[in-house]
Amino acid sequence: MQVFVTGGTGFVGSHVVRLLLQQGYQVKALVRPNSNLGNLQGLNVEIVKGNLNHPELWRQMLDCNYLFHVAAHYSLWQKDRDLLYRHNVEGTENVLNAAQKAGIERTVYTSSVAAIGVGASGQAVDETHQSPVEKLMGDYKKSKFLAEQVAIKAVANGQDIVIVNPSSPIGSLDIKPTPTGEIILRFLRRQMPAYVNTGLNFIDVRDVAWGHLLALQKGKTGDRYILGHQNLSLKQLLEQLADITGMPAPQRTVPYWLPFGVAWIDEKILAPLGKTPSVPLDGVRMAQQTMYYDASKAVKELGLPQSPINVALKEAVNWFVANGYVD
Repeated sequence: MQVFVTGGTGFVGSHVVRLLLQQGYQVKALVRPNSNLGNLQGLNVEIVKGNLNHPELWRQMLDCNYLFHVAAHYSLWQKDRDLLYRHNVEGTENVLNAAQKAGIERTVYTSSVAAIGVGASGQAVDETHQSPVEKLMGDYKKSKFLAEQVAIKAVANGQDIVIVNPSSPIGSLDIKPTPTGEIILRFLRRQMPAYVNTGLNFIDVRDVAWGHLLALQKGKTGDRYILGHQNLSLKQLLEQLADITGMPAPQRTVPYWLPFGVAWIDEKILAPLGKTPSVPLDGVRMAQQTMYYDASKAVKELGLPQSPINVALKEAVNWFVANGYVD
């Protein structure tokens, strides 16, 4: 079976590609002309150069049975608002139209828990929860919600699509890195004297890859599946990193007004003057919400693995050190 993968050079996508190859699938990966191909180096993958919005994308999918649409633009910077909607919403619409035109049998669309929203007062929510789009914090979350609506509409029009919603993956090959990877890096670089009192759901990135393949094999058309594992406060995550590395975890919390003030000055005053901002406003706003999720549906219906988070953290730490991200 031949599989078409978008976003295969990225963190989650590269793990999906590796798992597909291990399981005997042939893989064709769409990459942008300027993409860093490091995560695909040495793999038996057919590389196709192009972009999500190309009108002739369907031609590249003609010999493929399945599609994994993993690619997305991630940014919390307000200046990237238009890019988010162009790549995440319009790009998803074009990719799914191309899949239908090419006769793709089944698609797994990678959404995000960001599209689901958050529960009240730190409550863990499942796939049945949906925050109103106007309550979703920032344009990234809104763009992922709208992209998911594109997928749902395509299902209504007869396409076989399963939706997966990863939480915060941890592990190797975090090349950019992701926001969770940034937390780990700041800890390793001793750039985190204090922390914000927030919480997230974490999962081993290899389990996320398995969640994609299991969704292809067992998922119900039109359903969404949260690919997550353990809900941890940021303090608990940092304590696990301290146990792994022997480095001390920060003990002080930061009041929200402090990073909010820094972010406001960065984005509203310094960025228009050509300075590179360091803290996104939307990122600070998100940190005010505890983002906990219940992945029991994917565990029960798909058999989603639940590997220990401390093992994934060790993998991430070792990979960042081995690849020169830490002095």
